[in-house]
Parts: sequence; C-alpha cells; structure tokens
Amino acid sequence: MIISELRPGLYRLRLGRYQAYAWRDGASVTLVDTGEAGSGPAIAAGLAELGLTPGNLDRVVLTHFHDDHTGSAAELASWGPVRIVAHALDAPVVRGERPGPPPNFTPFERDLHAQVAAGLVPAPPVRVDDEVRDGDVLDFGGGARVISTPGHTDGSLALHLPEHGVLLTGDIAAEHGGQVMFGVFHLDRAVAAESLRRLAELDVEVACFGHGEPVLGDASARLREAAALVTT
Repeated sequence: MIISELRPGLYRLRLGRYQAYAWRDGASVTLVDTGEAGSGPAIAAGLAELGLTPGNLDRVVLTHFHDDHTGSAAELASWGPVRIVAHALDAPVVRGERPGPPPNFTPFERDLHAQVAAGLVPAPPVRVDDEVRDGDVLDFGGGARVISTPGHTDGSLALHLPEHGVLLTGDIAAEHGGQVMFGVFHLDRAVAAESLRRLAELDVEVACFGHGEPVLGDASARLREAAALVTT
C-alpha cells in the first residue's frame, strides 16, 4: 500500500524514503508536500488506491522549500489546474528566484544529513499560486489554518484542522523510535524551538510529521513532552 487512511479524510502516502499527506473532501484532494523529485507516479498510484485520478488533485501545500518536500511539486502542477501553496517567505525559493539558505548544522546533524539526503536531487522550480501567511485559512478539511513555524526555514508552516483535531507539523517536529522529537536541520534552532512550543499549545489528537510515524491519539501531550526537552 502506498496510501493508508489515518482517520476519515486523512491519508499518509509512503514515497520511498519520504512521505506526504493527503486530505480528501469528497472528490477533491489536497496534498501536503510531495516527496522527492520523481514521486509523481507513486502519488498517482496512491490516488488510484482510493479510486481517484490525478484530476482529483486540487491543491498542493508545501510546508517548506526543502527538496524532499517540494521535489515533485512541478510535476504535480502539470497535472491540471492544481493550485500550489507555499508560505510567502519560502515562495521565492520554491519558484527558483533565489537559493534557499542551508541549515545551520550541529556536528551530529552534518553527518546525519549526509546519510539521509544521499542522492537527493534539487527540486525543479515551480510556480506558487497562493502565498500564505500565519493565520490564513485554506478551504479544505473544514478550514485548515496556516501556522507559521519559522526556524526550520524562514517560511516553514504547519496546518491545523481544528474541526478534526489534526495537525500537520512539517519538519519542526519529527518521530523516531516511538518518540516525538524536535526536528533537525534547522536554519535557526532557537527560533524553531519557539515554533515547536507554539504548536504544543494546540489541542490536537493527531499529529503528522514530515519524517516518522504519525501520532494518532493525544498528540498534544506528546508535543508538549517534546517541547519541554528542547535545549538551544
């Protein structure tokens, strides 16, 4: 299975080393992140498992500009009238107008990044149809509120679906070995820590991360535990 249902309307897509999430409102699909370049066929196969086609994809939301999240956005944009959404601060990088600043690696992170990103190719530039900012609400899932989570990148964002108790965190947080943790590879670790603390204040049951297994119950408590352990 490429795609699996986490709760009604919410799906996880396994895209090789990476992953994305989809929200389904009837025949309309919103995809959050796109995996690395070349993931389009796997995404199409995941939609087919739900009895859908690429024509059902109406929107792609990019949580930030890193290549493992935006890699296939240009391919998906060619499928039809798909709206590409990104935070206004990351949109110029997504469009290829300027390079994105690299993370400020800790010594441990530098070696880890060399391993996990081996072979990752740059994401092709893609248009951005909708530039969003903190507090904007997107028309899916009963209203998905954009939460700016700077620190991982300047324009990192999370999506909160309060009607469903769902949070999609991007890379501010992650899961590894059963533990929810502060993410890695940040541009500014202190600013990212504040972003995680902000997410930990939300009341959510489900948290979906850019990397690692989602939390499907009492996610708020798990996020608070992770935020309490962060040192900068």
